[in-house]
Amino acid sequence: MKKFFITGTAGFIGFHLAKLLLKDGFRVHGYDSINDYYDVNLKLARKNILLKDKNFSNTKGLLEDNNKLNEVADKFQPDVIIHLAAQAGVRYSLENPRAYINSNIVGTFNVMEIARKHKVKHLLMSSSSSVYGANTNMPFTENDKVDTQLTIYAASKKSNESMAHSYSHLWKIPITMFRFFTVYGPWGRPDMAYFKFVSSIINDKPIDVYNKGEMYRDFTYVDDLVNGIKLLIDCAPKNKKKISENDSLSPVAPFRIVNIGNSDKIKLIDFIDAIEESLNKKAIRNYMPMQKGDVTETWADASLLQKLTNYKPKTNYKDGINNFIEWYLDYYNEQIKN
Repeated sequence: MKKFFITGTAGFIGFHLAKLLLKDGFRVHGYDSINDYYDVNLKLARKNILLKDKNFSNTKGLLEDNNKLNEVADKFQPDVIIHLAAQAGVRYSLENPRAYINSNIVGTFNVMEIARKHKVKHLLMSSSSSVYGANTNMPFTENDKVDTQLTIYAASKKSNESMAHSYSHLWKIPITMFRFFTVYGPWGRPDMAYFKFVSSIINDKPIDVYNKGEMYRDFTYVDDLVNGIKLLIDCAPKNKKKISENDSLSPVAPFRIVNIGNSDKIKLIDFIDAIEESLNKKAIRNYMPMQKGDVTETWADASLLQKLTNYKPKTNYKDGINNFIEWYLDYYNEQIKN
C-alpha cells in the first residue's frame, strides 16, 4: 500500500486531500502544528474526521522542529511527500513577516531534507499564484518570469520554488510545485474573504470590499484542486523531453511547476452578488481602496495540468458558493436572519 506523508492535514487543503487519498485506500500520515492563526476548533474538527479512518495517523509538530519531523518520517517511511503546510495569508504577512520565514522557508527546507533522506518517489509542494506578483500579462503561465513578488508571503513561496529546483537538481528528487489560485469551499479558512463575507452577511455586519470591487480572481473549488493534485502524483517529472511547448519541466532537473486554477477570472462584485443570492440576503458593503500588497487580478492558464492529467477544474463558482454556504450553516448551526 502506497504511503503518503502530508504536511498540513488539519488545514483546509490538506484535510480535503488526505480525505480523498484515504477514500482510495492509501495510508496517510499527517503532520500539522495546529497553530492558532485561525480557529483551532475548526482544525481539530477536520483532524477528528480524518482519524475515523484506520489508515490515517498524525503528529502535532512544527515544521521548524527538525528532530521531530525526522523522527516521524523515519518511523513512517513515506513513498510520497506532499507538502501543503505553510503560514498562509497575504494580509497577515504584513503584520508578522517572521512567521513566514520560520514556517515557509526553514520548515520547507526541513521537508526537502527528509525527502532527500528517504529517496521518495515524488515530492509535491504547494506554491501560490501570488508569486506572479506585479505581472500583468494574463492568463498567468508557468514559464512567465516571476521576479516581482509584492509580499513576504509571495516571496517565501517563490523562494520555495528556487530551493526545490536546486534540491531536485542536486539530488535527482522528482519535484512538482503547484501554484494555487484562490481556493474556496467547505471547511475553508476563516481568514479568506468569501468566508468573512458569508459570516458578516448572516450576522448583519458590513463587509469590506477592496478596490471598490474592481478586482478579479480565478476562484478554484477545493474538490477540483485536490483532484488535480491527486492526478499529478503519478506524473512525477523526469529530466527528459517536454510534453509540450508550454511545459515548465526544467532542462537540468526532474522539476516542474503546474498551475491549478479554474482558468476563468470572476469579478469580485459578481462573487459577492452570488453569495447574496445564495443567502437571499443583501450585504452591507463598505467600499475600500486597494489594500497594500494586493493585486487587482489573477487568472490561470491551466493547460499544462490538462495535458499532464487530462483533467480540468470545472466547478462553477455559483455552485461552489452554494456548497460552501450549505456547509457553513450546518457547521455553525446558523439561521439566516432576514
